[in-house]
Amino acid sequence: MQLKRRALFLKWTYRTAWQLLPAVVGIVIFNFLLLRLLPGDAAEAIAGESGAATAETMHALRARFGLDQSLLHQLGNYLNGLAHFDLGNSARFGAPVTTLILSRLPNTLLLMAAALLFAMVVGIAAGAVMAHWAGRWPDRVLSVTALVLYSTPGFWIGLLAIVLFSVRLGWLPSGGNLTIGVPAHGFAYLLDVLKHLALPALTLSTFFVAIYARLTRAAMLEVQQQDFVRTAHAKGLSPLRVGFRHVLRNALLPLTTLAGLHFGTLLGGAAVTETVFSWPGLGRLALDAVIARDFNVLLGVLLLSSLLVMAANLLVDLVQSWLDPRIR
Repeated sequence: MQLKRRALFLKWTYRTAWQLLPAVVGIVIFNFLLLRLLPGDAAEAIAGESGAATAETMHALRARFGLDQSLLHQLGNYLNGLAHFDLGNSARFGAPVTTLILSRLPNTLLLMAAALLFAMVVGIAAGAVMAHWAGRWPDRVLSVTALVLYSTPGFWIGLLAIVLFSVRLGWLPSGGNLTIGVPAHGFAYLLDVLKHLALPALTLSTFFVAIYARLTRAAMLEVQQQDFVRTAHAKGLSPLRVGFRHVLRNALLPLTTLAGLHFGTLLGGAAVTETVFSWPGLGRLALDAVIARDFNVLLGVLLLSSLLVMAANLLVDLVQSWLDPRIR
């Protein structure tokens, strides 16, 4: 039985990988053509920073970056490099794109994981409280709070958090991911990272806390009306066990689906949050690349973001199969 499950899982993974390959190629081509519609290029950005440039200098810069070739030729060169796991070089930073992305990727993943974990824990807990006291004052207070968090822009919450916790109270740093000039190791290093992570993660999670709280409330109220819940109560099971084992577990199915769909939104929110808090992640890297018209870096960030979203949706499928054996 165990071998059969493993064989089915491998077959599903193999089939899914082949289904995702055309999607990845389509995303790469679409992003490449879309970015080429933007005005300006890396040569013009570099010339603008230097203050002046002759026609010969511009021609040399475009030849250096391969911008003097036809659009199809550039696309072919990029796809050929991508087939050899080469994302090209950055015109802005003068380094391989892969090196730049890998240096920023851990910071973005850390920020997203912390924000998503906080949003799931707080949102599910608040939704469970709202469902348990539906129509009473805890439900109304938390509903209004969720509405406020949902309707307030993330960058505004970030600015208010900086003013309150950094400027007024001085509890947390206002930006960066480490204290500059203060070497730390072990527990002191971990504590320093957590202090810098607190405000960006909380700011990024507020929007999703509101969504998950409302969704958990609605899902739990719907599941409570199902026949199997009434049967569990009739068997004499404790309300706490029924609430966690039967109601909450089945209510998490739509929540996990929405979490997978929101992964791309979380990436976009991370870019804004990284800019507000000067967090050195992929969002800041993409912003610098847009300003410098560094298309290779932008293509690399967009490709990695697409792969992360696909991986997140595959993970959601696995979690749902664990929550509900019928999905297997």
